[in-house]
Amino acid sequence: MPYSVILHITGETAVLGEVDELPKPTDNIIVVSNPRQRDGKDLHYIDNNVTKVIWPLAKVGFIEILEDTGEEKIIGFVRS
Repeated sequence: MPYSVILHITGETAVLGEVDELPKPTDNIIVVSNPRQRDGKDLHYIDNNVTKVIWPLAKVGFIEILEDTGEEKIIGFVRS
């Protein structure tokens, strides 16, 4: 299941994208699919045809994991 994430890269704008799995403590890189700005625009330093980018985790300040909007919320109690 891919995760939607926001990467906060040192000295750059935040990058929105998808990852197949979250990085483990032993990982040195993160592979991001469909990298773009948070507003959906292209990143000025990445070519338009690029679909995946590998970033070294040393350049990443922190990673935000976004909630999956495809899942439905479970309602516990319903009154009629």
